[in-house]
Amino acid sequence: MSTILEAELLVHLDTQTNSARHLLKLVLAQGAAIRERDTDAVLARLADIQSEMVRRGSLEQERARLLQRAGSALGVSATTVTLERLCTLVTPGAAKAAMERSAELRGLLSEIAREHGINRALMRQELTFLSHLTRLIGQEPEAGYSRPGSNPNASAPAAPAVYRALDLQA
Repeated sequence: MSTILEAELLVHLDTQTNSARHLLKLVLAQGAAIRERDTDAVLARLADIQSEMVRRGSLEQERARLLQRAGSALGVSATTVTLERLCTLVTPGAAKAAMERSAELRGLLSEIAREHGINRALMRQELTFLSHLTRLIGQEPEAGYSRPGSNPNASAPAAPAVYRALDLQA
């Protein structure tokens, strides 16, 4: 069983790592699109990321089955199987390779989380700015903003909305 489990473990870690690399590439591309304010590219990368996340969901199911088999071999529940415990079921060379691949995978997942957090902050910033602009265009008062020289506590008459796309008056 150790050679079958060994092969499954290493293939699974390779598949997880390749998926994580692809996901990182997509998250980085999405960040670039956000910075360029390329809405179509942001949405396209979001769809790609969602597709990869679906794929990663099936990888997690494979991982659960692998842990279940390892738990049976160890005589423990699958929820208590760690990589260290799993490595006791395989050859020392495979155990070393699994530990290295797992460390790489954890690093990739950490980088993905960091970049995703940056993308979320950038999107929040862009949406806040867009919200501010739409309030200005709509002449809606915005908390914390007032016209120079006006009393923010007084109810000022609303300025008439004047929209001119092309002003041909001289």
